[in-house]
Amino acid sequence: MDISDIKIGIENTYTVPFANGIRNTKVFEKHGFDSLWYTDHIMSWFPDAIWKPDLVNISTFLRRPHDFYNVFPTMAVAANNTKKVFLGTIVTETFRHHPALLAHMMITLDHISKGRIILGIGAGEGENVIPYGIKWEKPVSRLEEAIKIINLLWKKDKKVDFDGTFWKLKDAILSLKPFKRTKPPPIWIGAFGPKMLELTGKLGDGWLPYALPPKIYKECLEKVKLSAKTAGRNSNEITLGIGLCVITDENQDKCDEMIEAPLIKNQMLTAPERYFKDYGLSHPLGNNFYGAIDYIPTRYDRETLMEAYKKVPLDMCKDFIVFGTPDNVIEKIEEFIRIGVKYLVIFNYTTLCDVNKANTSYLCIKKVLDYFKEEKSQVVEPIPS
Repeated sequence: MDISDIKIGIENTYTVPFANGIRNTKVFEKHGFDSLWYTDHIMSWFPDAIWKPDLVNISTFLRRPHDFYNVFPTMAVAANNTKKVFLGTIVTETFRHHPALLAHMMITLDHISKGRIILGIGAGEGENVIPYGIKWEKPVSRLEEAIKIINLLWKKDKKVDFDGTFWKLKDAILSLKPFKRTKPPPIWIGAFGPKMLELTGKLGDGWLPYALPPKIYKECLEKVKLSAKTAGRNSNEITLGIGLCVITDENQDKCDEMIEAPLIKNQMLTAPERYFKDYGLSHPLGNNFYGAIDYIPTRYDRETLMEAYKKVPLDMCKDFIVFGTPDNVIEKIEEFIRIGVKYLVIFNYTTLCDVNKANTSYLCIKKVLDYFKEEKSQVVEPIPS
């Protein structure tokens, strides 16, 4: 595979002040990123209890970890300030958004951006649902039904009916069709659990999991391919992506230091218990604790969290986070490419570890981007299936 064919996006969620988000949007497009990605959160994964200068120095710049703007108007602003770069959600869900509303919002963004929208969607996370009085119920079945409704509304010109378990449509219509009328926005599914991987192979235009090590990614990919085959689909038509949490600096020793930062240990708490079992451990917050559903950051005090962080194995952080010098990051990305990844989305976690590295870490990421965007015939041999 010619590595110059690899697409690289970067996370671009707007935090306060809003003007900084617009500035970054323009810079990212100018520097050649293929896409910009926006998280859909009310609550951050990062707890207020540890958001203190002695533990997290970015708190001197961003007063509260939850200070970011709603994804949909933000993407409209980003679309209006760019010309070529694609824009995607990483990822939204259907507990807070009725699928008809989501279909309407995304097709509106599709027109604002002139066809540059990707709908990244997942089963949802407890922190954005449970504290707000929304019932957590059958997330995968709910998502499958939602995707069917969205596709139905995008592709049908006439009124439609849908008799589902979660939603029922009668004489419903969405007359605003995709900007490119024969091509609605692609739907990429954020999946890593068995049922979600099956759904991806069945209905997804793309697969966009988050922060998986290469070994686990390869195992999950086989399940996506099997599901696609069972559904009578060609798995090569599914865009294979991954969101990568990256810590980078020109000094490897500094990277070794940052990988042990509290916010990195905190990120591991969002993982399901089965990943901890690979390291001979139970989840630090209790047996059978399912991170993305059960972890509500606002419910924990500092002492409880610090004790939990002590139980997070450093090897796990090193496996799930891409860290090191630009050359080391490139090497890890090439490992994903050999597995079959075609689309990378970079989350710059360096700044979360040390806000003083904001500029230098971006320069390192730019080196990684430039390496893959150079017009030369470098070939990365794929790993046989």
